[in-house]
Amino acid sequence: MSVLLYLVPAALSLGLLGLVAFLWSLRSGQYDDIEGAAVRVLSDDDLHEAGHERPDRNALTGEPRA
Repeated sequence: MSVLLYLVPAALSLGLLGLVAFLWSLRSGQYDDIEGAAVRVLSDDDLHEAGHERPDRNALTGEPRA
């Protein structure tokens, strides 16, 4: 029973630490753009910024690019 004297404050302090970490992440903007990272992986904008020219035709299908 005396173990509860240590476990209850430890559990409450860990919960408080988790709450503080969550509030810190909200204030720092971690959840502002949730879908942006997933879309940036699929875009090829970095090729244009690096100076690579975009081919006029699709390499797989041979169709002209829009």
